[in-house]
Amino acid sequence: MTPRPHDTAHAHRRDPMDRQQFPVDPWRLVESRPGGDLGVTETIFASANGYLGMRATPEEGRDATEHGTFLNGFHETWDIHHAESAYGFATAGQTIVGVPDSTVIKLYVDDEPLVLSKADILDYERSLDFREGVLRRSVLWRTPAGKHVRVTSTRMVSFTDRHLALMTYEVEMVKGTAPILISSQVLNREDLDREAGGTTDQGSADPRKAAKFNHRVLLSEHTQERDGRIHLGYRTAHSGIGVSVACDHDVATTDGVDVDLATDVSEDLGRTVFRAELAEGERLAVTKAVAYHYGSHAPGRELADRTGRTLDRVRKYGFAQYHQWQAEFLEDFWSRSDVRVEGAEHIQQAIRWCIYQLAQAAARADGRGIPAKGVTGSGYEGHYFWDTDIYVVPFLSFTSPEWARNALRFRYGLLESARRRATVLNQRGALFPWRTITGEEASAYYAAGTAQYHIDADIAWAFNTYTTVSGDQQFMDSQGVEVLVETARMWADLGFWRSNGEAVFYIHGVTGPDEYTTVVNNNLFTNVMAKNNLEKAAEVVTELAERDPGAYRTLVERLDIDEGEIAEWRHCAEGMYIGWDENFGIHPQDDQFLDREVWDVANTPKDRFPLLLNFHPLVIYRFQVIKQADVVLALFLRGSEFTLEQKRADFEYYDPITTGDSTLSAVVQSIIAAEVGHQDLAMDYFMDGLFVDLANLHQNTSDGVHIASAGGVWNALVHGFGGLRSDSEQLEFDPRLPAAWPSLEFSLLVRGSRFEVRVTADEIAFTLLDGPEIEVDVRGQRVRVTADGVAVALDGQGPVLAPGELRTPSSVGDVRADGTVVSSTVPADPESPWEYPEGAPSDAEGEPDAHTS
Repeated sequence: MTPRPHDTAHAHRRDPMDRQQFPVDPWRLVESRPGGDLGVTETIFASANGYLGMRATPEEGRDATEHGTFLNGFHETWDIHHAESAYGFATAGQTIVGVPDSTVIKLYVDDEPLVLSKADILDYERSLDFREGVLRRSVLWRTPAGKHVRVTSTRMVSFTDRHLALMTYEVEMVKGTAPILISSQVLNREDLDREAGGTTDQGSADPRKAAKFNHRVLLSEHTQERDGRIHLGYRTAHSGIGVSVACDHDVATTDGVDVDLATDVSEDLGRTVFRAELAEGERLAVTKAVAYHYGSHAPGRELADRTGRTLDRVRKYGFAQYHQWQAEFLEDFWSRSDVRVEGAEHIQQAIRWCIYQLAQAAARADGRGIPAKGVTGSGYEGHYFWDTDIYVVPFLSFTSPEWARNALRFRYGLLESARRRATVLNQRGALFPWRTITGEEASAYYAAGTAQYHIDADIAWAFNTYTTVSGDQQFMDSQGVEVLVETARMWADLGFWRSNGEAVFYIHGVTGPDEYTTVVNNNLFTNVMAKNNLEKAAEVVTELAERDPGAYRTLVERLDIDEGEIAEWRHCAEGMYIGWDENFGIHPQDDQFLDREVWDVANTPKDRFPLLLNFHPLVIYRFQVIKQADVVLALFLRGSEFTLEQKRADFEYYDPITTGDSTLSAVVQSIIAAEVGHQDLAMDYFMDGLFVDLANLHQNTSDGVHIASAGGVWNALVHGFGGLRSDSEQLEFDPRLPAAWPSLEFSLLVRGSRFEVRVTADEIAFTLLDGPEIEVDVRGQRVRVTADGVAVALDGQGPVLAPGELRTPSSVGDVRADGTVVSSTVPADPESPWEYPEGAPSDAEGEPDAHTS
């Protein structure tokens, strides 16, 4: 775990990456030498499109930390065994599993294998090109016999055909003559690696890692080789999902070079072998096209036919055409999505890498969810969380609304499962699962899982955000409104009324985003978001009744809505309890939070982070200590509910006790720090979020890209430094441009109008690029955005507070309303020498001596 960003002054002035190994390039991620942490590079150079993902393991197969070719949603199920079970606990685990690996292309020269970790490498470069969508590698190898061989390879996972991956592998004899052999393979690593390495169990001390299996996962359904085309088909042992992979090869050589070619197929391995004798200056190039299709109910034969048709199109159009389509796809993507920062090339490169990861996670998910790791790794078991709804949907809504709609269509598809889950928890309406692939709850630890009821409000917020930004009323009328109704029903049923002269609506027994504080009463984030959920549900249903009475009647009949329910939702929202502590002048995170003593985060040894891997949950739950932004996230998502003074007070209270153990935290802290005036902290937190994977700041990049953090980087740029707020129909801008940046530029697509925003120290300018003219507010001034452009002068970049560290919680030493003094400590090591507890009564204070009667 890296030190918290404000534990070290001016962290934002340093580049956390080794630029000898990873030189700066504004449009590529480049590696200049092999080695280092292989798990990290396998992740950060991965190729994906949202449906299909391939980790960046070397073509030759060795060395690697975790091989992985993943299909979004392709999973195995397993029984969750609770030592002490209870009614309603999750019963079925769901874990993403690798499909047959087609990335392997082994090379032998003079029968000596190329293994990068052992080879004498004279020249090396690997790059992931964000504009072309291609992973390239060039290696100059000096063989044990002293011969020089240039190996050039490419790997492309297609954005225009989501089932397709294209690879090339070219060998050139630069010095000497030698026999070469290339073995291109498709192999079932999911079972072969398990069998080779022995069995493993499904238990792990780290809940972020995927379960492993001790049974065969992929059961062979068919194998075939016809005219050189390899077909392998499987079905998962328990979840019953079928998958088919097919592979075509072609070969080209220097004139006069003869190539022997042979293909063989077995249950877990398909292989095509090329043999040739290359003289100095001669080349041999292999192309490899691979198609993947899967389905729960599709017969194996049908899946095989589909993979065959995908490859037939490659034969028809050729590799060059697919590469051209890939570049055109990304050109369009970058025209909508690029964020440009002037004067900081390493930051610009990292920004584009993060945005590219969002395309790799969402572009071709096409109605499936967006997993927490995309399809770049097995972390979090391939599950879908609230990450998508809060951190990714805003980016998609403002840049690629069709992708946002697809992500939300997936949520709508889970609605029936959510209704069943609500019934199990004795609630009306629908309760979406905390973590899932299938729609069924897969979180075995309810306190930090199912208890996070806020996921309902998060999903409703995402539907409202998409509709407000895109103007897609048809989608809201046909699908979104059902989600809003059923989630509002859940909140109205979960909460309850109390009256002491004034009726107040409370929500008890829930967990907020901060998983270090669980099952509490009146979590502020939950209440604020539930209030918004209830308000929007009533608003949308009422507006539908006025605009389209026929559609409203159909909705009422389909969902059996009583008109009294709509009034109830409004009353619940109006009466929602929003806690405020007059003594400390802040919003308490929950009813009991301020009663706890404060965990001294600043003086906790760094090897004790993350706390969840070093302390029992019961130890953590006794303290004021926060895993990730909770109240602070509410300040961002529902900013109009709070004054600037309240935001500053809340931020300054909670920031010193926020560990940042979650990668979701830094980007949100950056946004609010910028808004309230802690500009140095805003940049520090932004850099922490920006490089969380590229610099492996949380030591778990090997599990896959943190997609929500990548989405949060865009939010920090546009909402934090760009100052965009979209709480209402009217877009508002109040920029906070970092002093070190000459300018910040980005594009937004709002209700059919695409316009560019440019922020400098002295002004913010807007230029309409496409669609109708649109009005925006800049610090209360209404301006019309036209093709001619409009600029608004800025008097500074908001409040700027004196630089300083927020290391000590502002409450420590203060007196609570009950007269007790707030203290701060680190849980003591039980093996350490005994010390008299601080604050305990002593003999000097009149206590009797222990040795006298």
